[in-house]
Amino acid sequence: MEASYVLITPVVTEKSAKAQTARKYTFLVHLDANKKEIQGAIEGAYGVKVERVNILPVLAKSRIAGKGRITKRQQARKAIVTLAPKQSIDFNKIKVA
Repeated sequence: MEASYVLITPVVTEKSAKAQTARKYTFLVHLDANKKEIQGAIEGAYGVKVERVNILPVLAKSRIAGKGRITKRQQARKAIVTLAPKQSIDFNKIKVA
């Protein structure tokens, strides 16, 4: 898979911002992507050395959205990537292929 297909978007929350001090960055990734593809996509897109990749599912959730309609959030996967020492990602500088 191509890097643009593997990586959907970086996750920027308070919890993920705190984790960035420990060189851990969070991304939403494609459901079919494996750890090697995620590692290659991040190294190619951001020019950093990836030390470790952890993957966890984000399950679909249903909710009632006014007048009894039921909507469903899509299922996804989240990847928490640990970078090598003295490496960081600046989300403002992204290589576009």
